[in-house]
Amino acid sequence: MQKTYYPKAGERQDTWYVIDAEDMVLGRLASEVARILRGKHKPTYTPGVPGDHVIIVNADKIRLTGNKPQTKIYRRHSGYPGGLKTVTFSTLIATRPERVLEHAVRGMLPRGRMGRQLFRRMRVYAGPQHPHEGQKPVALTLEHCRARS
Repeated sequence: MQKTYYPKAGERQDTWYVIDAEDMVLGRLASEVARILRGKHKPTYTPGVPGDHVIIVNADKIRLTGNKPQTKIYRRHSGYPGGLKTVTFSTLIATRPERVLEHAVRGMLPRGRMGRQLFRRMRVYAGPQHPHEGQKPVALTLEHCRARS
């Protein structure tokens, strides 16, 4: 009888990917990033072992389809009575474009300790520059996530 293989932490090879989010659709990009963070793109996928690191640049140039740029709103609650705060997509993309992608990807990751650990492996930057050149990130092109014009 053959034993089940379980990858150990020392055997794991962490790859750093850099993704240019310019003209990409938010939901399609977020689902691919969540897949990479979980490690589902590898043949050695194991649910309890985190995947690779992802760097996203040009988050301020992300796109939404249809009427969503004018109608999408983000809600949060302060914890006090009557403390519901809302902000529109257009306001958030103008002030904190990283938050849009972080919110979308976090919603696609598991809840709990593992989801928080996976979320820490993602870095989002509004512009084209990032400080992670020392990790030698591999450029990842996700053409199926591009907006159709």
